[in-house]
Amino acid sequence: MTEKSESQDSSLSFGTNGDQVRDLQQRLIQAGYSLPKDELDNLFFGEHTQLAVRKFQVKRRLKEDGIVGYQTLSAIIEAGFQLGDRLLYLHVPMFRGDDIADLQLQLNSLGFDAGQVDGIFGPDTSKALIEFQHNIGLTADGISGIETVQEIRQLAGRSTGLTPVAQVRELEKLRHSRPDLEGRRISIGHFGDCGTLAAALTRMLRKRGANVASVDHFDEVKQAEISNRFDAELYVGLKIDNDSQSNISYFETEGFRSEGGIRLATRCAETLSTTIQLSTQVSGMTLPVLRRTKMPAILCLLSPASIVVELNTEIATSLSNAIVSWLVDPTADSIT
Repeated sequence: MTEKSESQDSSLSFGTNGDQVRDLQQRLIQAGYSLPKDELDNLFFGEHTQLAVRKFQVKRRLKEDGIVGYQTLSAIIEAGFQLGDRLLYLHVPMFRGDDIADLQLQLNSLGFDAGQVDGIFGPDTSKALIEFQHNIGLTADGISGIETVQEIRQLAGRSTGLTPVAQVRELEKLRHSRPDLEGRRISIGHFGDCGTLAAALTRMLRKRGANVASVDHFDEVKQAEISNRFDAELYVGLKIDNDSQSNISYFETEGFRSEGGIRLATRCAETLSTTIQLSTQVSGMTLPVLRRTKMPAILCLLSPASIVVELNTEIATSLSNAIVSWLVDPTADSIT
């Protein structure tokens, strides 16, 4: 199942009705959201259903618009899985769900590096699970079954509140990275009308010695896959939006965040705000391009569109300087 953008398929939104709305409402109720009888009886996507969707999107760190497209619906479906509901193992296509995110978080808290807590059962999660099973004397088959889940729950309760080992290792890797741009592999992705800005940023980074891949694809997952194959050391996505202020997002979910991502996002936001007075906020999100990239990644939603188009060169210069500054000291929390 390939993740798509919310606009690529038929979406459910306020005013629609039918069997798809009924399925959505049942899943929302299962996730803990209450809905009134009249909307349920009429299979109607009313204001209460929309409010529940918005609350879910906020909780899951998705774009809050009250519209159920592919990304939101996938997240709602994944929310229906709890650890122990099903056997988990390395499979093609990879299993996805809240049960996997729970498994990853608990393995990480026990010191077994399951990688980014993205809710996707990939090779890192399989390796960590096998190591855990081997260490406690279970059959090391990489299958999360009843016995394995029981052992994980029993042991993980003692490590509550610890920083996930994957998060610690990411920070440690950043501390030992080279503080220069020469030969560094950077992926610059762009969506929609950001071609000119992306070209300017790519040109500036290459001039400073970086090995830059320019990725132009409407699908966030495809951009992530291309960046992973390129073996990029960081990903910067660019998109023009129509909000009142710009937003730079990094990967964050319950109990886990990208240490490199939040610091790169903060550096870029501060630079844009101070050099060209482009009001910019930073937020942790679970958007597909952030969830699927294997390196520190940010997505820059730049607003308002009229100002962004006028300041393409200035924005590219600010982002280029921020990236260089981040590479010099990628573990610093601020440029101040």
